[in-house]
Amino acid sequence: MSTKRIATGLLAAAVSFTVLSACSSNNNNNTASPSTSPSASNSASTAPSESASAGKYADYSNGFPEKVTLEIPVYERAFEGWNVSDNYYTKWVQKEFGDKYNIQVKFVPITRTAEVQDYEQLLASHKAPDVIFHYDMPQALAYYGEDVMQELDYDEIANYAPTYWNNLKSTIEQYGTVDGKKVFFFAERPVADNNTTLIRKDWVEKVGMKVEDLTSLEKTNEMLVKWQEAGLGTLGGSLLQNSYVYSYPFREWPTDAKERALYSDLSVADLTSKWTEDYLRNLNYEYNNGLIDKEFYLRNDEGKIKAEFVAGKTGTFNTYLTSGADVFAATLANNPTAEFAILPPNALVPEGKAPQGRAYWPFGLIMGINYESTAEERAAVWMYLEWLSQPENLFYFQNGVEGQNYTLDAEGIPAKVADYAGESKLSNNNNKDYWALVTEMAEFDTPEKTRTAFLRTWAPPGYESLANDMVKYYDETAQYRTPDALFSVVLEKVNEYKTDLNALFQELYVKIALAKEADFDKVYADAVKTYLDAGYQEILDEKQKAIDAGQFS
Repeated sequence: MSTKRIATGLLAAAVSFTVLSACSSNNNNNTASPSTSPSASNSASTAPSESASAGKYADYSNGFPEKVTLEIPVYERAFEGWNVSDNYYTKWVQKEFGDKYNIQVKFVPITRTAEVQDYEQLLASHKAPDVIFHYDMPQALAYYGEDVMQELDYDEIANYAPTYWNNLKSTIEQYGTVDGKKVFFFAERPVADNNTTLIRKDWVEKVGMKVEDLTSLEKTNEMLVKWQEAGLGTLGGSLLQNSYVYSYPFREWPTDAKERALYSDLSVADLTSKWTEDYLRNLNYEYNNGLIDKEFYLRNDEGKIKAEFVAGKTGTFNTYLTSGADVFAATLANNPTAEFAILPPNALVPEGKAPQGRAYWPFGLIMGINYESTAEERAAVWMYLEWLSQPENLFYFQNGVEGQNYTLDAEGIPAKVADYAGESKLSNNNNKDYWALVTEMAEFDTPEKTRTAFLRTWAPPGYESLANDMVKYYDETAQYRTPDALFSVVLEKVNEYKTDLNALFQELYVKIALAKEADFDKVYADAVKTYLDAGYQEILDEKQKAIDAGQFS
């Protein structure tokens, strides 16, 4: 596998993602590695470049002369009754976009909880979709390191997708260049987030407490003991995988930039820091005292985690809050008296610590064009992004059919029809996995209108207070969110060891969590040595060298 060295060039006001040197590449030919109302930006458009106007690019405005197959990836989240590659909206895309331009649009399912594995298998078998995407830059760079992405022509994007290019131009130009090559393009990311943790409010109150009482991890553990004594359920749990941010609440505040750079990495789990030791010590305590799902390590996808919550076995559930979420109705079917609340941000934070979290980079999906895609297929990608960027198409994808999925209020904001189950039913996350190619959130022409729309999109009918609390907590904790460090060199040891280390981490951390409390120190110390010897020490050394050289931001 090739490795790439990256250097960030400083612009007057921002960091530009640039890379200086590259080694040989392999094109991954060998065995695979382990809408909204129009806003100002959406309605604007840029004219094609001079080279485009001069006829440099073929004109496909009346369709391709021969049928082109466009393969678009879409996350498979195992929503019950939802076929991600064949539904009302995929048929709509084919009719309104594909048929118009003589394009056969195929949606390729990518398992959300195993997306890298899925992509690697598809790439190895030469069946990967035309777009290769990921939410995190380290993995996007790993794909780039495998030489499976084409170099881009910005004039070509502007020619075939002027609206999309106008919306994302500055982001693409700032972050999209690697090794001096234009590689990545992006979706927009407005500053907002609908990931949250639900808690059984009725359980909290049954043990004589209020949700507002959960002001620290210690208070929450006290409540969990009371849940156990009352014969209620446990804290929800799941196998740590894909996103390693578990130690943030155990860190000191304000954070030290160099420590953050050394230990924060979505692609490789930290096992050796004092923060992780404290996290695991608490997990071990909760496990040994029956306060957490005894089989948390078997819950490796959202469906399994949700099933425990719905069945009334666990009292917390981390999820994305959307108006189409079915978790409430499913839980009520088993327990009609169930009540729900949003877990306060300090509820899992040790006393004296701050509710720290990871801040997003200013882009959503990070995308590249498959190295095997033809020029026509690449043009079809840009044409699709342009079509998807049109306010009326984006609005339809996000909201569905007026009079069926929603009605419009006096402000022009859609109000979802509760429990609509007709043919045009949206997916459980409001079709986001389709329109996330251009934006992470639905936006309107004013911030106030956008916020109102966010709340409606996130609030299940009858649970508007949950969306309000989620947004309130998000705003209150904004000061404690910090982005990952962006290294200005490729971390070759990370790419070399991450797959094996992640498998080893899962084995070791579960062993630590399940150990007897009296054995914690020894089991943890042995695990740290094993982990360091397996390659993590080399990663830390490589990172420390880059940190000492100031090669990060």
